[in-house]
Amino acid sequence: MARMTFLCDSERCIECNACVTACKNEHEVPWGINRRRVVTLNDGRPGERSISMACMHCTDPPCAAVCPVDCFYPTVEGVVLHSKDLCIGCGYCFYACPFGAPQFPQATNFGGRGKMDKCTYCAGGPEQDNSEDEYVKYGTNRLAEGKLPLCAEMCSTRALMAGDQDMLVEIYKERVVRRGYGSGAWGWSVAYARQQGDSFRPHVTAPAEGGA
Repeated sequence: MARMTFLCDSERCIECNACVTACKNEHEVPWGINRRRVVTLNDGRPGERSISMACMHCTDPPCAAVCPVDCFYPTVEGVVLHSKDLCIGCGYCFYACPFGAPQFPQATNFGGRGKMDKCTYCAGGPEQDNSEDEYVKYGTNRLAEGKLPLCAEMCSTRALMAGDQDMLVEIYKERVVRRGYGSGAWGWSVAYARQQGDSFRPHVTAPAEGGA
């Protein structure tokens, strides 16, 4: 069974925000909620990089570890989903997530946050696949249709990729060989545990001086 993951090659990201727009349009994400966002590091300084961020669907998700109602669950493809029916809006997942993925649709004077929302890897939720209830709560279930997340498919530079972990590793490895250095597959070493016997896994390194 394929292990679905995201890989963001910061060397290729041009901060066009096509991934953000595609996600919001595909799932009709409420105003003020961004399941995916583009962050620029070292803005205007040497070493500037833009990175597309969302839930990384971790191998050992810290959000699930701290959730008091166990609303998170992994699918057979390794996608980390959650049940909005179980969520109590406590916010623990937000503080535990190293990627800031969990979002909350409201904030009140009494601390009410509402049901948590996050990237679903376009895989819906616990409701029946492609049902109206699933769409209302979680958006489109593209994975059930045999498709990959739209954010990655809309990336014009292929900086953001989604798919089977082993396949993404091979693609990134070829990129590193071609350009002579690795700019870092952002978030990989944090989200995905190294598998026994792996000879290569993307890692975060600084580009060499003068690298093209």
